[in-house]
Amino acid sequence: MNFPSELKYTKDHEWVKIEGNEAYIGITDFAQRELGDIVYIDINTVGDEVGKDDVFGTVEAVKTVSDLFMPVTATVLETNPELNDNPELVNSDPYGKGWMVKVAISDASQVDGLLDADAYKALVGA
Repeated sequence: MNFPSELKYTKDHEWVKIEGNEAYIGITDFAQRELGDIVYIDINTVGDEVGKDDVFGTVEAVKTVSDLFMPVTATVLETNPELNDNPELVNSDPYGKGWMVKVAISDASQVDGLLDADAYKALVGA
């Protein structure tokens, strides 16, 4: 499994790539493996400020539907347009082309509460 050290992680298996006061968010390699083949992603929060730990969308796999939780309070700027036709990018490239949303971070202090790669590895027992 892959745990890029430059990312931050949540206990709910989202990753966060911080770029100034903006961030890209997706689900981790561990999460996509647990879900199985992803067939649909539903995110209807573009333009909305979503609170930390609130649901910003759902991901549907062959086996189940799972909520996506916002790692930090942020306004959803855009969704990844490539996922509309290719949701399987989350399975094949979860940390690259499989990102789900780009956000503007509302409270930068919340970033400090996220897990680093080593803490996330310990959480999932890797």
